[in-house]
Amino acid sequence: MEEEGRKLLAEGIRKKVINPGKGELSTFPNGTKVVFHYRTSLCDGTVLDDSRMMGGHSKPMELIMGKKFKLAVWERIIITMRRGEVAEFTCDTKHTALYPLVSQSLRNISVGKDPLEGQRHCCGIAQIHSHHSLGHKDLDHLQANPQPLVFAIELLEVLPPGSFQLDMWAMTDKEKLDAVPQIHEEGNALFKEGKIKEATEKYYNAIACLKNLQMKEHPGDEAWVKLDQMITPLLLNYCQCLLLQDQYYEVIEHCSSLVFKYEDNVKAYYKRGKAHAAVWNEAEARADFAKVMELDPSLEASVNKELKAMEERLRSKQQEEKGRYKGLFDFKARPAAATTG
Repeated sequence: MEEEGRKLLAEGIRKKVINPGKGELSTFPNGTKVVFHYRTSLCDGTVLDDSRMMGGHSKPMELIMGKKFKLAVWERIIITMRRGEVAEFTCDTKHTALYPLVSQSLRNISVGKDPLEGQRHCCGIAQIHSHHSLGHKDLDHLQANPQPLVFAIELLEVLPPGSFQLDMWAMTDKEKLDAVPQIHEEGNALFKEGKIKEATEKYYNAIACLKNLQMKEHPGDEAWVKLDQMITPLLLNYCQCLLLQDQYYEVIEHCSSLVFKYEDNVKAYYKRGKAHAAVWNEAEARADFAKVMELDPSLEASVNKELKAMEERLRSKQQEEKGRYKGLFDFKARPAAATTG
């Protein structure tokens, strides 16, 4: 332990053990999955991030060793820890320069956003020296003023290679691309079983995987277009799940993005028409269903069924409103006679 401590100090890392943990120290071969909670602070005690509080919930960090995580120092300090150990590591600036970018990605993930949202298409070092805002004042300040940071780590689990399924973010580009068809099929199977929420998550993960790959390509290039064509059926399936969960405005948004790019996408018009009808956008729904009929006349029966259902709902709504306001503005009605006791 003392020898390891001296090595860390020589590298500009000072370790303070809070709880020693249990068991033997793992050898952490490449492919090992480590699960840990972290709290990142400035040296004055100001907390930047805490995995127990990010996004309003407690979710530990998961890291695959040997995957060249952007913040290399986390791998360096983790390999000095036992399962259950809690320790603080004060790391010199040379180890923390990329933390603002890492933090931005982790904050995005915690609220369900794309981890790369807001980052430019360039390497981490280039982004550090640019004047591009990360969308958080504390991270912008840290990026402009690099400094030592304190990482408080609690190592929860150490899982050997092959004992777990890789998460999307931990996959290589090839692994992501290869995994998408399987995830798509899993989503389809869940949908057929009526497990709509679970299917929604599968489709979302597959889309996020392809979007991540697409961000590395130039819009309009052959590779970008090919990925977009893979995303389209997944997005349509995702929208079908959203329709069944009454998420109509999100369906309208996604389908609008599809018809903007693919003007002949019948399914996008059809699903958007259903969503418009559900939120009382009669004119927009009729326009979308008319476009469906123009593109594919064989869908006439389905379109007529949707139009009939919308018209019945509109009549029902009008009758309800008519009954609600009946007599409210009837000025000819005689006032009630006053009575005396």
